[in-house]
Amino acid sequence: MLTTQSIQCPYCGEPIELVLDGSAGEQAYIEDCQVCCRPISVHVSVDEDGEPRATVSGENES
Repeated sequence: MLTTQSIQCPYCGEPIELVLDGSAGEQAYIEDCQVCCRPISVHVSVDEDGEPRATVSGENES
């Protein structure tokens, strides 16, 4: 199940859209900001209803 979540880049502050895959379970990965191209650490967790939720931080702030 794919869903989208709007987040704010921890570097440039611009809103960007992440596509999250709830079927993959808990995940952690690096994704470049679509605006400033800096690396963002993304941690995806899945709630009881199977809905994925992402938290983000700067690469060295995880």
